[in-house]
Amino acid sequence: MTASALVVIYAQDIARVAEFYARTLSRPIVDRDAGFVLVGDATLEVAIVQMPEALIAANPLATPPRLREDTPVKPSFLVSDLEAAAASAVATGGGTKPLGAAWSWRGQLHLDGYDPEGNPVQLRARTA
Repeated sequence: MTASALVVIYAQDIARVAEFYARTLSRPIVDRDAGFVLVGDATLEVAIVQMPEALIAANPLATPPRLREDTPVKPSFLVSDLEAAAASAVATGGGTKPLGAAWSWRGQLHLDGYDPEGNPVQLRARTA
């Protein structure tokens, strides 16, 4: 499968992070190997790639996740149901701001969140 958009995310626990993206974005796991998991469909693929050991040692995970707010990139994903996606994010170890914090822009509600390792994500749903 070759999707029209591909996002690559490096992770320490690729199985856990893949489950987050699969459930939160309502897309299947379509491929996996020792060093990666691919979640997606014909329109979007999210490749979760194993982080190198040196980076893992330098970036220990915390519970709850330490938010990586100093990154200049935040992928934004269109979902069909913002409330269900936010609930899935929490159920798989990530999270979002409260639904009341979502804002409207260009006919969509936007809600900031994070994956189980603290990587920023934004969920969006059409309002009309």
